[in-house]
Amino acid sequence: MPEPIDLIAGLGVVPVIAIERVADAVPLADALLEGGLPIAEITFRTTAAADVLATLRDERPELCIGAGTVLTPEAVRQALQSGARFALAPGFDAEVVQEAATAGLPFCPGVMTPSDLSAAARHNIAVAKFFPAKQAGGPTLLAAISAPFAHLGIRFVPTGGVSADTITEWLAMKSVIAVGGTWIARTEDIREGRFAAIAENARAAVATAKAALNARQ
Repeated sequence: MPEPIDLIAGLGVVPVIAIERVADAVPLADALLEGGLPIAEITFRTTAAADVLATLRDERPELCIGAGTVLTPEAVRQALQSGARFALAPGFDAEVVQEAATAGLPFCPGVMTPSDLSAAARHNIAVAKFFPAKQAGGPTLLAAISAPFAHLGIRFVPTGGVSADTITEWLAMKSVIAVGGTWIARTEDIREGRFAAIAENARAAVATAKAALNARQ
């Protein structure tokens, strides 16, 4: 399996998932895989997250799993113990960044301002999560705040308010390796067992992202 960041960059899209029941983990994985999306960010917004990660690690090893909403050093350790191969956070916390670096866990902290980017640069962050992407100001803001740091080569995964309709706009930016999206596998769709719809959402997202990535080459 490719390295997580390489896989993310190759796909151009990561499903951001808040899942409530461990029993839904395997059907969810199968839906994503059916849709050609062999990656998932399982957010630590639910009590089931760690057990879901462990289940996916054991039952669907072909799915590259990561942890989202990783807010503390303890969460980094929990993510690793549960099988996460990468992690993301909505904000920048130096202690969390250091814990992930020490553990060798690919980690994308959240940024939204030039000050956040300065902190990321000091900690040699290669990929950051731009959050909340839409509400902060969209591609225009990201282009503006990242311009002074462009020579450092920091790349981004915009998340928050991204939709199927805006994938192409985001991926037109060469500094954006992928977008994160909750629309692909919404909590209510998982809860109601709408896995066929999730597979279709994944398939459509992969196709749109592939076309956008090809267009900028």
